[in-house]
Amino acid sequence: MKPQISQITQMPKQRGVILLRNLRNLWLLFPLLLAAQNFPVGVTTTVLVDQSRTDALTKKPRTLVTEIWYPATDDSKTLPKNRYRDFFAGGISTELDTLLQRTYRMPVDQIEKLYWNNAVRDARVRPGRYPLIVFSHGNGGTRNQNTFWCDHLASLGYIIVSADHTGNARHTVIDGELIPGQGSQRQQSGIDRPKDMIFLLDSMTRWDRGADSRFAGRIDTEHAAVTGMSFGSYSAIQTADVEPRFKALLGMAAAPPAHTNLAIPALLMMGAKDATIGEAGNAMIRKYAAAHEGPTYLLELTNGGHWSFTDMFKINKTFGDGIGPAFTSMEQTYEIVNAYSAAFLGLYLKGEQAHAKYLGENHWPDAVKWTATNAP
Repeated sequence: MKPQISQITQMPKQRGVILLRNLRNLWLLFPLLLAAQNFPVGVTTTVLVDQSRTDALTKKPRTLVTEIWYPATDDSKTLPKNRYRDFFAGGISTELDTLLQRTYRMPVDQIEKLYWNNAVRDARVRPGRYPLIVFSHGNGGTRNQNTFWCDHLASLGYIIVSADHTGNARHTVIDGELIPGQGSQRQQSGIDRPKDMIFLLDSMTRWDRGADSRFAGRIDTEHAAVTGMSFGSYSAIQTADVEPRFKALLGMAAAPPAHTNLAIPALLMMGAKDATIGEAGNAMIRKYAAAHEGPTYLLELTNGGHWSFTDMFKINKTFGDGIGPAFTSMEQTYEIVNAYSAAFLGLYLKGEQAHAKYLGENHWPDAVKWTATNAP
């Protein structure tokens, strides 16, 4: 039986403290609670080909192996979850397994035992219309490097699209051919990435109009965000500079030395102990925030590193640079990143004004430095 208000006011001090803590926990979860419900999540792989561009590495039309997360129908709740190896439709060859071992420091069979996610492979798309989020992976990363984040946002009513940037992804498989990342392609990737993300936006616009019947009428490309991690964040900022159809920007763990779109609502995240981009890289993130004129939010994980913003937590818990006992835990890191992401996107893509108050406060003062400027 629920206590009456008079009973609550007469609670002993200890029980009152517990109640206050519970209320605070509810407030931390506010972006989640504001959503009508958390939907089941589906995930599917597609291959998109940009016939207008020739890939500098493959010498063929630019081809992007692409992952899509989306709200799924309720019948998917009883279906088995996606496995790590399911991201590789043609199976995992010995050569690919070797590449995976170099990345995660363990064979794929061990990765499979540790990996978890909340999506169901090829589940039916839930009726409705959902804002679009285009995500760009890091240098030598992969399209599925941030499933903790993609799963969460899809459950709140977004469609998230993430492609392997061919030539710069750690590994991608096109027409049965394994294409490892090439260090020599990094500069070229800086040119390709904004074009890739604009092509993804164009492709999802076509899908919404009927090019893919599963997603016809489901993708709200009028309310789209450009996002990324590390090199992907750097690239997302550059994409926002040239593509006005993106209405919000969210970047994790990198920023270029300058940008021209000063008005787009922006959320930048960084790890104060990032050993990959170092203090110089973090200084560029702070410089972006200081120069920006639109609504600007800067999240600094005071005990976080570069890989704090990835799935590496799930697989190798001692990887370092944000992952390990010396850093903020996976559970708290994911809670922080997901909660602020949900509030930011809820406000600027869905127009849910109640998120503005949440974004105006630091809800984890022991773990986060939070700065909001030019914000409502």
